Amino acid sequence: MYAPLPIDPREALEEIATFQRKLAAGLANLRGLGEPAYANTPREAVYREDKLTVWHMRGEREPTARTPTLIVYALVNTVWMTDLQPDRSLVRNLLAQGEDVYLIEWGYPDGADRWLTLDDYLNGYLDRCVDAVRRRHGLEAVNLLGICQGGSFALCYAAMHPEKVRNLVTMVTPVDFRTPDNMLSHWVQDMDVDLFVDTLGNVPAELMNWVYLTLKPLRLTQQKYVAMVDILDDPAELENFLRMERWIFDSPDQAGEAFREFIKDFYQGNKLVRGTLAIGGRPVDLGLVTQPVLNIYAEQDHLVPPDASRALGRHVGTTDYTEQAFKGGHIGIYVSGRAQREVAPAIHRWLRDRD
Repeated sequence: MYAPLPIDPREALEEIATFQRKLAAGLANLRGLGEPAYANTPREAVYREDKLTVWHMRGEREPTARTPTLIVYALVNTVWMTDLQPDRSLVRNLLAQGEDVYLIEWGYPDGADRWLTLDDYLNGYLDRCVDAVRRRHGLEAVNLLGICQGGSFALCYAAMHPEKVRNLVTMVTPVDFRTPDNMLSHWVQDMDVDLFVDTLGNVPAELMNWVYLTLKPLRLTQQKYVAMVDILDDPAELENFLRMERWIFDSPDQAGEAFREFIKDFYQGNKLVRGTLAIGGRPVDLGLVTQPVLNIYAEQDHLVPPDASRALGRHVGTTDYTEQAFKGGHIGIYVSGRAQREVAPAIHRWLRDRD
């Protein structure tokens, strides 16, 4: 026979009463909340083309950096993870350090973008965004800060257009796409991506979100919502939770042709580290990345394992390569308390020494 569970009836009743109070308060708080806003840092649109916008971010004081930094984000989510809220903002922290920050908002692809290629994104859109910032400052080259897939793009761009990139910072950036602990890579190795894209056209954001959630299904589809009960009676914490949820599910579709190329060339072919990648007919050789490089990776990253990012040091041609570990995960590197204290100051110090 099983031994009876050691449950104190009084404690159980108190726990139920606490839950009921939190739930009632949470319902009242939810009724009073609008859609949580992000992207609160003042900004000015300085370049627009098709769906994309280049924003010039404005801090409370004038920048001291002589070279502006353009943030290149992934296509999968929106760039506003870098400016989620005032006290969790990589952008705001960089501005406070004196950096001059621009960022690319890629926008939301629709049917008109079905045939956009990586060449269109990198040698087209990204190149013209870089040129727009260069013209504004009268400079031959700018800094690039590439994040996740955007870091892979920034590396490719620096290899193809080295004269336009002064310094390169990569954050949680995949370089070797075939490391043994890369779950996403394992999933797509035998994927018929041609059939997938030919059937769907653009890849729906809802499908991409579900793929990422199922990497940690218990944590990301159940536990976090159970834990939400503990903050239902705290309006500020509840708003923070809902803001993150908004960002997670406010994702763009993926342009079908660019998705096809990225999966086949980067994940399945691992061409970036094999030296066989070409974009728009241009060879992409990481050995041609001779600019100073700062590579920041997250030690508990389940999307871009540390080894996938650390591989960069073995392939770039620069003699000025710096690698920095962050104790956190793929999202924590932007929004955790530790990140607010460590990440932007580290980037600023590194850039300042090379400005």
